[in-house]
Amino acid sequence: MLYFKFTTSKKNSLPQVRAAEYNNVRSQLSAINRKQSGSLAVRDLSNLVKPEDMITSEHLVTLLAIVPKYSQKDWLSSYETLDTFVVPRSSKKLYEDNEYALYTVTLFAKVVDNFKVRAREKGFQIRDFEYSPEAQESRMQEMEKLLRDQEAMRTTLLQWCYASYSEVFSSWMHFCAVRVFVESILRYGLPPSFLSAVLAPSTKSEKKVRSILDELSGDAHSLYWKSEDDVGVAGLGGETEAHPYVSFTINFV
Repeated sequence: MLYFKFTTSKKNSLPQVRAAEYNNVRSQLSAINRKQSGSLAVRDLSNLVKPEDMITSEHLVTLLAIVPKYSQKDWLSSYETLDTFVVPRSSKKLYEDNEYALYTVTLFAKVVDNFKVRAREKGFQIRDFEYSPEAQESRMQEMEKLLRDQEAMRTTLLQWCYASYSEVFSSWMHFCAVRVFVESILRYGLPPSFLSAVLAPSTKSEKKVRSILDELSGDAHSLYWKSEDDVGVAGLGGETEAHPYVSFTINFV
């Protein structure tokens, strides 16, 4: 009876940890990109708004309105009437995507809540937004750091893959050779008397090579091994096929 015990050492788990860290950084970058490139109804607006677009004083405040693309005329003709304390002609379009347009509107701070309610009733969304150069700079620095971390982690993982590939490939080929030997012993019995070889025919010549091998193995037995009901069995050591000789196909992608 064979008993296998698999253990994971700290050294072997290191690539898994690095891969997890790399995927985590990629997820964070993807989340940031979605916020910056999504619909105006949900995306981050900090990179669309300039300091001169916002007015904030003791009595006045500027709001950002998300207006459906095909309702812009309705917005421009009605926003001044949503409350008596709206600054006339204060609305300015900052940005437009496939669904919405981003407008500013300036009004007295004391009527903000009432204006939001009436705007929502008309189908306009007022986004909560507070312009902060410090916060925007912090977000930019965070994204730059994530990009640097992603590139550094990617380089480390690639170096590990390049270093490990030859060892993994060599082990795989060794396993295939062992399997060919075992299958040959099971097929032809002891003592071992067979020839093992590696063939790499082109796709066009594979049928011809198979025919030659069938002849070398004996035509009488070839009919037995060529049953149409035989199905290849895939495995780590290659795909087993029904032939009058031991054959494994290994596909390199």
